[in-house]
Amino acid sequence: MGKAIEEIALSRGHEISFRATSSHPLKDHDLSQSDVAIEFSRPELAVDHINTCISNSLPVVVGTTAWHEQLPGVIERTQKENGSILYASNFSIGVNIFFEINKKLASLMSGHSEYKACIEEIHHLQKLDAPSGTAITLADQILENNESYMSWVLGEEKAPHTNDGQLGITSFRKPDVPGTHTITYASDIDSITITHEAHNRKGFALGAVIASEFIYGKKGIFTMNDVLNL
Repeated sequence: MGKAIEEIALSRGHEISFRATSSHPLKDHDLSQSDVAIEFSRPELAVDHINTCISNSLPVVVGTTAWHEQLPGVIERTQKENGSILYASNFSIGVNIFFEINKKLASLMSGHSEYKACIEEIHHLQKLDAPSGTAITLADQILENNESYMSWVLGEEKAPHTNDGQLGITSFRKPDVPGTHTITYASDIDSITITHEAHNRKGFALGAVIASEFIYGKKGIFTMNDVLNL
């Protein structure tokens, strides 16, 4: 992701002021020389990186997932220090449109208990978290918009057993797969399926750079909905 983001940022006329790595961590860099930071690292590093950026008045775009249980504290600190953060489980423009379709379909299917919903997500072998942040967002949207579901349950490499009120998420990890998310509503009579399939990582990288352009010069807490005006 870092290489893809750098390539697109340079193609859009931006400069890369530094690259934080394990051998040259964020704290070793002069953040005053940068306009925006883009955080795509690891869950256990993300919050420290975000807090460092906020403390240095550096707007930060966050694409790392699996740390969002700490999001309320990050939001509180951002507001307290008048900082700037834009976070998303997925920066792809297509995925964010897919999110809106998912919410609408979940609302339409609410009350039609004859249809059983499930989510399937497929990612590359290096994907550390399961389910993906995108799958969690999709699941949360279904819970919010469909009265049939109260919680979700995960199955890795096979579909999980679900009870009434539970939405099943199945996570697969396969070689060289940028990311596919499928939502199915199945009944004895028919099925309705929507799918987003990423062909490469360029869509995620482009969205992150566009988000960085959006947050520059702004204060507050933003999401991709603000960027895309969805």
